[in-house]
Amino acid sequence: MSKLIIIAAAAENNALGINNDLPWHLPDDFKRFKTLTTGHKIIMGRKTLESFPKALPNREHIVITRNKNYRPKFKCTVVSSIKDAIALTKNDEKAFIIGGGEIYKQSLEIATHIELTRVHAKVDADTFFPIIETNQWELIKEEYHPKDDRHKYDFTYLTYRRKD
Repeated sequence: MSKLIIIAAAAENNALGINNDLPWHLPDDFKRFKTLTTGHKIIMGRKTLESFPKALPNREHIVITRNKNYRPKFKCTVVSSIKDAIALTKNDEKAFIIGGGEIYKQSLEIATHIELTRVHAKVDADTFFPIIETNQWELIKEEYHPKDDRHKYDFTYLTYRRKD
């Protein structure tokens, strides 16, 4: 695999979610997520999978859980570790880590890229994105979007590449 990409939306206080849901609704970010991940394998934790009303179309779901008896509500591959999940993507051009907080922490040391939507707000959360260490990651692209009638918050797409 050439690219292992973490993709997330996090507030300025690194908030990701609360009560297994997103604390905002950003339609353009959802569209970008769909565009980037469609046709690729997506790796997530059990709680992230369970937050979906249905499987995401045209993506192969890989779910990490310690529960050996876990039976997902729709078709996906179940593994017990991030290492096992990544092994399933080794022949792919790119794969995406899509959450949640614990899976992001575990994958930060092995990912090659981060696609982060920085939501310009501080919100209450029970799940947080790990700190991006600037000595390990280089910001290679930045695209600002002001709030509008469909987006309650300003946000910026940030693309990071692991430093050599």
